[in-house]
Amino acid sequence: MNIPTGPYAALKLPDFRLFITARFCVTLAIQIQSVVVAWQVYDLTHDPLSLGLIGLAEAIPSIGVSLYAGHVADLVQRKKIILACVSTLLLCSLALLFFTLDLGDFLQLYGAIPIYVVIFVSGISRGFISPAMFAYMPQLIPRELYSNAITWNSTLWETAAIGGPAIGGFLYGFLGIRASYTADVVLMLAGLVLAVGVTNKPLPPASDEQGMVDKIRAGLRFVFRNQIILGAISLDLFAVLFGGAVALLPIFAKEILRVGPEGLGILRAAPAVGALMMAFYITHHPIMKNTGKILLYSVAGFGVCMISFAVSTNFWLSLFLLMMSGIFDCVSVIIRGTLLQTLTPENMKGRVSAVNHIFIGSSNEIGMFESGVAAKLLGVVPSVIFGGCMTLLSVSVISLLAKSLRKLQRVH
Repeated sequence: MNIPTGPYAALKLPDFRLFITARFCVTLAIQIQSVVVAWQVYDLTHDPLSLGLIGLAEAIPSIGVSLYAGHVADLVQRKKIILACVSTLLLCSLALLFFTLDLGDFLQLYGAIPIYVVIFVSGISRGFISPAMFAYMPQLIPRELYSNAITWNSTLWETAAIGGPAIGGFLYGFLGIRASYTADVVLMLAGLVLAVGVTNKPLPPASDEQGMVDKIRAGLRFVFRNQIILGAISLDLFAVLFGGAVALLPIFAKEILRVGPEGLGILRAAPAVGALMMAFYITHHPIMKNTGKILLYSVAGFGVCMISFAVSTNFWLSLFLLMMSGIFDCVSVIIRGTLLQTLTPENMKGRVSAVNHIFIGSSNEIGMFESGVAAKLLGVVPSVIFGGCMTLLSVSVISLLAKSLRKLQRVH
């Protein structure tokens, strides 16, 4: 097999193109949905804690199923898992749209509870889809193209993360909630159709462990005994858990910056704009040395951006700081993804990805809950400052404890 070369090498493979396009559509739908759900819930409750509860409603089931989902992803054909999960997410999108069809009295009676129930179900699905997608992608490309494929995967994800919040904010602001959820449904359906077209790939040979518990333990041991992987995912865990302000953006948009739902969409898109710029740059100029130090500095830079954003009262400065946070975050995402794909055996990628999902994926939702609680107790601005300071502290501690990560020169 002739392996493509150049910065666009991975995109020359048809299955990979279908895969990341499907993921793009699903991610775009999820991003639109997250903006609309946050604004809708805040309109219903006028309580910052309710925004944190959105994250908790998704994190609890996602964490609950993650280790089992990773085990399943190493035993069941990964494409089947992906199709089942996207189908479930499509049903969740349809349910949110259904709630808008002249059901004002229904939501007035039950408040945000029906929305939380739908988010809970989607959390189960996202808990299963994450390890399946992580493990399936390297089956579609040669090992030599892992880094290039991860960079393009991140680029498309960031593009969706840019488009989703902006589209969601504008649709909600100008066309209303029903149009926003309709776009969510259409994009989720497109993602399902594209995923169907990806070629079925056989599972790699099973690992030697016998039984579900032993297999899950093996995945946990692999992560916790590998100082580089553990250090990398721990960095992102604490950065996302404490450093993010995304859950509180509706409050910043409405009460501090006073820019409404349209401005909220732009603010939500700003980190992804910066991340997309950086991902495109890394595609053409890969990180070749000082990888560990670059990872540490990028997470620290993210924390500084969050502290600065918290004290800003100028929309354009806030927008710039969020964009810079995306630039730093993108570097971290690409390095961590390349480390995980390169250092993890093929027959263990589902389980290792599940651990990573618990550390990173679910910490987004738990971070939303932490942000809501901290905002309730400390106030909105102090809570974000506190989170940024905790991120900087985490970088200092991990830098001291994970010497192998700090000294890492290049991901092979």
